[in-house]
Amino acid sequence: MDADVEAAEDRKRRAGVAAAEEVRSGTTLGLGTGSTVRHFLEALAGKLSSGELEGIRGVPTSLATEARSNELGIPMVGLAEAGRLDLAIDGADEVDPQLDAVKGMGGALLREKMIAQAARRFVLIVDEGKRSQRLGTISPLPVEVVPFEWEAHLPFFEALGAEPVARTDVAGGLVYTDNGNPIMDLHFRAGITDTRKLERELRARAGVVATGLFLDRVDRVIIGSDEGVETLDRAPGSTSG
Repeated sequence: MDADVEAAEDRKRRAGVAAAEEVRSGTTLGLGTGSTVRHFLEALAGKLSSGELEGIRGVPTSLATEARSNELGIPMVGLAEAGRLDLAIDGADEVDPQLDAVKGMGGALLREKMIAQAARRFVLIVDEGKRSQRLGTISPLPVEVVPFEWEAHLPFFEALGAEPVARTDVAGGLVYTDNGNPIMDLHFRAGITDTRKLERELRARAGVVATGLFLDRVDRVIIGSDEGVETLDRAPGSTSG
């Protein structure tokens, strides 16, 4: 494994292992999607197999997470049956100092938002390379749209100041979410100047299913670095959930 790749994996692993310490026996929790979450799932499974944790129920945010959780022996339940979640732990593609985030490069943004809104606490786990002073400068903004006439949204996205790119696979075909919808990645050369305004404009557009902006939702961010782990908490009195 390349040294830089191995170092990045170590940072993700630190964050994932630290996130497992957030879980208590009897917790019903949302299980996120992505490369950092995979380390969390492994750490969680280790605590379950050792008996350190018991009575855990997980609600997966993607088919990939569901499959991995099955492999690891993590008990799962549907969101409707679970109801209100005690905790959700997920990764992110970019996090700013206000703990707002961009998510969805793993293709699970809609399900991740559904799980986040059902959780009493929402914790993100990232490596230090995901920290940003302005959202949109590190990662494009994923937007999930319905398949019908998806190209018709491109001029609208451009009018918002974005350079939209339909997400494709190695063969050049559209990438679809677990919900059967294509993803548009919106690139902002100077970042997103007003995240809340952009979120309102995108959500008001018929045919847009979900955006990767997670605003006023995150309670804690756990950041893995070469030196260890840093934890950031939302300021008291600020909006969340």
